[in-house]
Amino acid sequence: MSEFRRGWRPLVASLLGVACGASPLPFNVLPLVMGPIHSEFSWDFKAVSAGVTVFGLIAALMAPVFGRLADARGVRLVALASTFVFAVVFAAFWFVPSSLSGYYAFWAALGLVGIGSTPVTWSRAVSLWFARNRGLALGIMLLGTSLAGVVVPQIAHRAIDAGGWRMAFPIVALLPLLVSLPVGLLWFREPSVAERPAGLADANGGIPGLSLREAARGYRFWVLLVSILVVALAYGGAHIHMAQMVALHGFDTGTAASVIGVVAIGILSGRLGVGVLFDRFWAPGVACVSLLLPAASAWLLMGTAHALPPLMLGGFLLGFAAGAESDVIAFLAARYFGMRHYGAIYGVLYMPFAIGSAISPILYGAVRDATGGYDAMLAAACAMFVVGGGLLLTLGRYPDDRSTYAPAVTAR
Repeated sequence: MSEFRRGWRPLVASLLGVACGASPLPFNVLPLVMGPIHSEFSWDFKAVSAGVTVFGLIAALMAPVFGRLADARGVRLVALASTFVFAVVFAAFWFVPSSLSGYYAFWAALGLVGIGSTPVTWSRAVSLWFARNRGLALGIMLLGTSLAGVVVPQIAHRAIDAGGWRMAFPIVALLPLLVSLPVGLLWFREPSVAERPAGLADANGGIPGLSLREAARGYRFWVLLVSILVVALAYGGAHIHMAQMVALHGFDTGTAASVIGVVAIGILSGRLGVGVLFDRFWAPGVACVSLLLPAASAWLLMGTAHALPPLMLGGFLLGFAAGAESDVIAFLAARYFGMRHYGAIYGVLYMPFAIGSAISPILYGAVRDATGGYDAMLAAACAMFVVGGGLLLTLGRYPDDRSTYAPAVTAR
């Protein structure tokens, strides 16, 4: 508990930073403005929703850049500056033009500047403040996305009622400007040498760890990268298309909303529960079991049977795995590769997560268009969850000493 006594302020700042950053805000606003944008410009829904795909792909490519900046310039400067610029660009969506190319340009600009306001930066500081309780602390930090999922749609809805769809963007942009940025300026920082948890620093007080080049020479880096990509491809579209899956089982939109709510409960449970287990057991084993759960979820969501309990269970298991996946990247990157170049390594490992999550909805939609249902994609997702989770079992034991890291070239 001494870690929480020392680090609760940076942890709260990180939670709010994640909640008010580029991870949740665009994804919670776009569903509400999609209809009005379609009505005003007569763009089809595929074209409107592709904006967030543009954003996600560019943000994924920028993740290693911002990670390296956090390592070199300090995570406080990068996270807070990116939060401010992200808020300004997001507010500027008020000026979205009537051309589709201009619309995509706004999303591209958001991707270029926003990734520094995501867990790519905030998780570095949290991982430096916490060692024994790192899994739980990262889980608490990532609850920010769930907090945003509860609050942001309500704010955006009221803004749209008051001033139209354009008003949603500058109003929601006040959250990073008035909430996460002031708290971050007060409380967010990396620990001093004296404040670091025992065992985190080397004998000279420095932060140990591999460089990105050294990490990439070992098999563990590539195992993690492939596992993250496979699971993201399986999960992202299942979440986006959940309402349509429920409808194919014969239920109305109200029931679909209830299932999506159960997914959110699963995400909360996964982030906290898996985070605690990571601190007490071998994390790849815990992650493997957690990522096998949505394989059962995919099976439960297949077909058209009119039974609600299996859908509810499937939604919960899917959400639980999503919560676990978010912890996997941050926790295992720190545990196997150290913290010295954490930002660069995390940034590269975040790329397959973001790219897979952006492409997955398109794959699910293509299967739906071609077959009239999702069963073929869900069957493929079932196999991908098994493969993605099973790969983690090859990572081997942690480095024997937290102050020494070496690239593992062959499995141990």
